[in-house]
Amino acid sequence: MFIRLLTETTGDVATGGIGSWGGILMIVLMLAVMYFFMIKPQKKQEREIQQMRNNLQVGDEITTIGGIIGKIISIKEETCLIETSGDKTKIRILKSAVKVVDVKAEDAE
Repeated sequence: MFIRLLTETTGDVATGGIGSWGGILMIVLMLAVMYFFMIKPQKKQEREIQQMRNNLQVGDEITTIGGIIGKIISIKEETCLIETSGDKTKIRILKSAVKVVDVKAEDAE
């Protein structure tokens, strides 16, 4: 009786183990799909934005995240000084506030 009960219990555990492996495999597959369709493209976009901010030059015309449009007149480590209008208003901004480079300095010449 004890041997028969032990055999039946082990058989159930082996069958249940296969089912749980399928569930684990499904979760791993979902995480892999989520990584390739969501996380990887976002990291690529962040790298491109960081590269754009590192390549800023004096003379570039930029737009900030807040919508201010201006021309870079000086660059320091983390900040830029931009000129914004015909009145030559100067504003100091963080490089991280630059959204897009509208016209590169070499293209403006």
